[in-house]
Amino acid sequence: MYDDTATPTPDDTPGPDGVTRRSALRSAGAVGAGLGLGAGGMLGAAGAAHAAPVPDEAPRRHGKTMANVPFERRSTVRVGMIGLGNRGDGMIDLFLALPNVKVVAVCDPVRAKAEKAAAKVVKAGQPAPAVYAKNEDDYKNLCKRGDIDFVYVATPWDFHYEMCKTAMLNGKHVGVECPLAMRMDEIWDLVNTSERTRRHCMQLENCCYGKNEMRVLRMAHAGLFGDLLHGAGAYNHDLRGLMFDPDYYEGPWRRLWHTRLRGDLYPNHGFGPVGNYMDVNRGDRAVSVVSVGSPALGLAEYRKKHMPPGDPSWKESYIESDRTISLVQTAKGRVIRLEHDVSTPHPYSRINSLGGTLGLFEDYPPRIYLEPANTNDQWDDFKKYAEWDHWLWKEHSNPPGGHGGMDYLMLFRLMQCMQLGLVPDFDVYDAAVWTAPVPLSHLSIRAKGAPQQIPDFTRGEWKKARPGVDSAKPKA
Repeated sequence: MYDDTATPTPDDTPGPDGVTRRSALRSAGAVGAGLGLGAGGMLGAAGAAHAAPVPDEAPRRHGKTMANVPFERRSTVRVGMIGLGNRGDGMIDLFLALPNVKVVAVCDPVRAKAEKAAAKVVKAGQPAPAVYAKNEDDYKNLCKRGDIDFVYVATPWDFHYEMCKTAMLNGKHVGVECPLAMRMDEIWDLVNTSERTRRHCMQLENCCYGKNEMRVLRMAHAGLFGDLLHGAGAYNHDLRGLMFDPDYYEGPWRRLWHTRLRGDLYPNHGFGPVGNYMDVNRGDRAVSVVSVGSPALGLAEYRKKHMPPGDPSWKESYIESDRTISLVQTAKGRVIRLEHDVSTPHPYSRINSLGGTLGLFEDYPPRIYLEPANTNDQWDDFKKYAEWDHWLWKEHSNPPGGHGGMDYLMLFRLMQCMQLGLVPDFDVYDAAVWTAPVPLSHLSIRAKGAPQQIPDFTRGEWKKARPGVDSAKPKA
């Protein structure tokens, strides 16, 4: 797996403050660099310390919009996979289960992981893929290949930006695990690169394809909730044991992010589905975020109880809030609440709620209250609304893979769009908006809850209604 402790390469580009992207990520002292944009570009460390808000004006577009841009039609999609650790190792099984999809190249600097993935490809009856495992930069050689249509990135967060950009500059569409990037200048650069290269850069947000999420999405669009008012999403998942497991997160890259940022490190799982309900980027837009955070105590408490003296983790100082709560305001005045908590004990929850003038849905456990059917202040059974299931779930009632099947449906739909030459369900603008709370929540917390403006990454295209995940079933 890609490791968080690698030596910076000569390709690392210094920002205006003289800090390279990769060194900034690996230095707690440079945590503020690149988190926000000033009128002339990236804020330096001093600007970040004052948490200056992002201006509403978007940078000049250097290419045409990528909204409503279809893929080129192709009978078979050829895939290159970068990162074959925990996530990549599971996802390759799903790529191999998809019709008319070939895995032609795999990459991971840990050769054993790359070779394990290659063996899976051969076992599935496909030709042996090319293996790229020389070093952390070997992914660049994978991206240069002429026989790849789509690059899948499942590496630690530090590498997402540079790998997505490299894939697009080499003519490849790219899909990346959450989050898109960790800095606002990087997010903007990926938007601009997607527009210049005419390649799609997509956040592979599997939670948008959850069965409950897709049912609520269709119900919302059908008007069952009335006029939408508020929603909530979260990533509340106790990861303490995994973050201190030396074999699970190598580096240990994920735990080290808790020494760098105070805000919401992983907003996408909550933001994506609720943003879809409210047609964010498709008739509404997220305009600002306000964030507050609790003290950072959970990881230190866990370390005290479970880690032996002399363990390298004792040198770490954690600043990431145990519970981050953010409020996103939309152009239509709606409110989205986002939560993040991976360092305290609690059951798993993405919250996943939606409220409107006719009622409310809340998940974990799923329950609903809608007028005129409900009038007694008692929750109703969400199973009664199965007729509103998305066509993907009606076609694939028992999909393979983890996370309840939403991983498979996400990939199935993406590959279907590529094969049929359709517009993808989400694009680089969705990836940018869903990820923007990473740097902006940090700035808001440092500024004691001051609002931070969310840029209009679409540059005005959000005003136009257009399809998204609530897509029509393609005609045979």
